[in-house]
This record gives sequence, structure tokens and C-alpha cells, in this order.
Amino acid sequence: MNHKFKPESLMMTHGYKPALSEGAIKCPIFQTSTFVFKSAEEGKAFFEVAYGKREKLPNEELGLIYSRLNNPDLEILENRLSLWDEADDCAIFESGMSAISTVLLEFLSPGDLLAFSTPLYGGTDHFIHHFLPKIGIEIMGFIPGEESGELQKRIEEKGLGGKLKMIYIETPANPTNDLIDIEACASIAKHYSTDDNQVFLTVDNTYMGPMWQHPLKHGADIVVYSATKYIGGHSDIIAGAVLGNAEVMKRVKTLRTFLGNMAGPYTGWLLMRSLETLKVRTDEQQKNAGYVARYLQSHPKIKHVNYLGFIPEDSEQYKIKQKQCLSNGAMISFHVIGGEKEAFKFLNGLKLIKLAVSLGSTESLAEHPKSMTHCDVDPHDQEILGIDDSLVRLSVGVENYQDIIFDIERALGEI
Repeated sequence: MNHKFKPESLMMTHGYKPALSEGAIKCPIFQTSTFVFKSAEEGKAFFEVAYGKREKLPNEELGLIYSRLNNPDLEILENRLSLWDEADDCAIFESGMSAISTVLLEFLSPGDLLAFSTPLYGGTDHFIHHFLPKIGIEIMGFIPGEESGELQKRIEEKGLGGKLKMIYIETPANPTNDLIDIEACASIAKHYSTDDNQVFLTVDNTYMGPMWQHPLKHGADIVVYSATKYIGGHSDIIAGAVLGNAEVMKRVKTLRTFLGNMAGPYTGWLLMRSLETLKVRTDEQQKNAGYVARYLQSHPKIKHVNYLGFIPEDSEQYKIKQKQCLSNGAMISFHVIGGEKEAFKFLNGLKLIKLAVSLGSTESLAEHPKSMTHCDVDPHDQEILGIDDSLVRLSVGVENYQDIIFDIERALGEI
């Protein structure tokens, strides 16, 4: 009888053979730098494949060489994480930014154009604005909605169609929850791709995680994550991930090998542990977020709430959500009535919810984007995108939702 198991079921066993590890039910931590070859001929064969001197033979597996190239903890983790997005392969990095910067460096060259959505995570925004131009890469930002026509018009008007090499988007956007149409961006990338020059679409899927959105199914070529967030989910590791088809991932993993920015075996082991509870954690987080968002929406000291569940049904944003999002997620941002003084009073009044950056963890976290995670974003762009003094970002955790709301109510009383 044929039966296809769901990813949440396979997270416990996929890619791991207990018999190879003394019968241990969980994969051990392979805390080793190098691996012993059975023979010199085997070592030669492994290196030929690892360095691209030949393709793998049918049914040949790349053997273990050195933990900068491969490690059992990372390989099993990468196999499991690939299941959610139905990707050919995955690469784990030592941070989300190392994953993002490796992708940008591998697929962009001097003279290329990068089109990117705004707002982006502050670290990504800084890398694009302050580093890429130094190596001769042109950049063009666009706001949500422009991918449906205005972006292509701007590219044409500036005569940059032949230079476009990548469209990089983050959807939902951090911290505003604005949505970017993945399929519309994929259509633009396809329009400017030629036999000699593929235009890649890269999607930062951190805000939704692998449970609630699958960009590869909507035309993306590359998916990146800060695995620190929902994938790790416990605020105890820093990691990143890149997923895509075999051809793309071969390039990503090759550059990772020579930059040396792969995660270590202990990080891989912790992430495997986290994947086992990813679904149950995120199910609780999205449920809690719905209760919290509805409470905030009705509060007299809140001016506006950014939450996917509140997008008007007659809007283009709603059409995008219905097409590509599987959930309303667990990220909320909201404007308190007032400015920085009032936002800070609220944040300082929290007790259960922790005042800290990051997101997607078991504990609820709150921060002030304008002065913290997005402080380096151009002030003009902050104004256009609604990242003002009154904005607070909230990542909803797995605590009892009534306790989360009680803590918010108490802190709002400080204003």
C-alpha cells in the first residue's frame, strides 16, 4: 500500500539510519573535523566529486571528507528541511546573513542589476545598500504593489533590462507584513531571462517559515531563511538556510565550501531537534496571534494593526495572501497612539513578553523597529513604508494567549 508521509512525520527519522550509529534512536553529534577513508582510491573518488572534477555516478553517494564540506548532522538536517519546500537540496549556514550574502555574492557580478523589495530585514538592507555597490552591482528598490507593473516599467525606462540578474524579495515584509506577489516577480524574472542569462528570483521566507508559505511552488528559484527564527524556534542558536533546485544548490554549496560559512555539527543537531516540533509550535503560535491581533485591533490606545488576518477582502493584498500564504502567521506590528515615548513606555512595561529582537521563538518577543532592527534604513524609506516612532513589532510565542494579552493590557496601561 502506497502512502506518502507528511513532513512533520518524517522529521523524526528521514535520512538517518540507526544501525550506522550503534542503534542510537537520535542522530549523534558528529563533533569531528575530518573523516577516515577506507582506501586512497575512495578518498580520490570523493574529492573528484566534491571539487566538480566529475559528476557522480548513478547511485553514487558523496562520502564524508571534512566537516567544511560535509558532516552527517548537516546532511541529515538538509535532507529533512528540504521536505517542507519540496526542494532538491538545502544548505545550512552559520547565520541567516551568511546564507543571504552567499546567495547574493554567488549569483551577482559587477555590472549586474539587483531589484529588491522594501522594506527588508535591516541586515539585508545594509548589505544591499552599503556593500553591493562597492563591487559594482547596481541596485533598484521597489515598494509592495510595484511588482505588478511599475517595476518592469522602471527597468525599461532606465534601459536596465539586459543588466537584471536577480529579484530579491521578502514577503511578508519585515516589519510591516506587506505582501509581495511571488508569481508576479517570477514573471518579470522570466521575461528578462535569456538562454545566456537566467534572472533568478530569491525569496526570504523567514517571516512565514517553511510551514506557512512555499515560494518554490510559486516560481521562486531560491528560498532563504534565517533558521534562527521559526526553524530553530528556541532563541538558542544562530543559523541560516538556502533551498532550491539541484543546479542552483550546487553553486551555493560550492561557494559555501570556500567561504567556510557552514554551520557546525552541534547547530545541525539542535536544528534537527527543533524540526521535530516545528508544526506543533507554529500551530500554537498562529492561533495565539489571532487572539492577540483581535485584542489589539479593538484597543483604544492602538492606532493600526498590521496582521495578515486583517487584510481587506477587496484588496490586491488579499488576493496575494489567498494565493501564496497558508496561514496568517504569528507576526504582528502595530502603531500605538503617540510616538517613540509612548512606544517605549509600552515596551518597558512588558513582563511576560521579552523586549528583544529576533522572532519565531517559543517566547513572545517585542521590539521597536525604527530605533532597533531597521534603524539603518533610509529615513525617507522609513516614512514611505510606515516604519515610524509609534510602530512596535510583536512575535507571538507559545505561551497561553490569555497571559500574553494580560501582559499587553498591563503594558498599554503605562501609556
